[in-house]
Parts: sequence; C-alpha cells; structure tokens
Amino acid sequence: MDIATLVSKRSTCLRRSVGAVLVKDKRVLATGYNGVPSGIRHCAEVGCLREKMNIPSGERVELCRGLHAEQNAIIQAALHGVSVKGATLYVTLHPCILCTKMLINAGIVQIFYCEGYSDQLSIEMLEESKVKVTRL
Repeated sequence: MDIATLVSKRSTCLRRSVGAVLVKDKRVLATGYNGVPSGIRHCAEVGCLREKMNIPSGERVELCRGLHAEQNAIIQAALHGVSVKGATLYVTLHPCILCTKMLINAGIVQIFYCEGYSDQLSIEMLEESKVKVTRL
C-alpha cells in the first residue's frame, strides 16, 4: 500500500489523489494514478470541469478529463503486454462502479484499499463477483 500511496503523488487531479498498484506473485505488474491521458493538458492548466459545474463527488464521472488510477494501471499493463488475470489490486480509494466493472473483467481477484468511497453498486458487484475486498 505504501507504493500505491507513493504513486498517488503523481496525480494531476485537482480534487483527489489516488494511486493503484497491480501485483501478482509478489511482483508489481503495473501502477496507475488518476489524471488526464498522455499528451493532454493537465487540469491544473485548464481547470476542473467538474468543479466549474459544481458536480458532487461520485456523480457524472464521464465529465472528468482524467482517468482513474485503477483504469490507468490496467491500461499500462495492457500497453506493455502484461496479463493482470489473477492479480491483486492495492488502491488508496475504494473503486467506483466504472473501475469495479473493469477490474472484474480484467480478472482481479483481490482488492486492498485505504479510504472508503460511497458507491453501493460497486460494493454489491464486488461481493457478487467474489472479488475479495479488504479495507486496510
């Protein structure tokens, strides 16, 4: 989890810094933090659309310029040809529903997280999928 916390410091999000690490067989497969796609101006430069529109946390996530830490970790693994099937995720914030669906389909079997996130559907889908989830 210390590595996920360290990775979160790379975040370019103005609202919250989140870090994620995918691990399998005691080896780091990929890391990710929340921020805009490569080559796109950071929110610090152009402002936060969600802030400008007064959108509460957890709502209308499609209006964010950035990707979530979990998404970036999965994408980095895919970009480098690394399978994450059977991996464990260490993440500083409980996954939202969008990330949860991706994590389930990517074959993640266990999630450790630090902070909670108010997303009941995410919690229910993780329980139904049998992904083991532990708050540290």
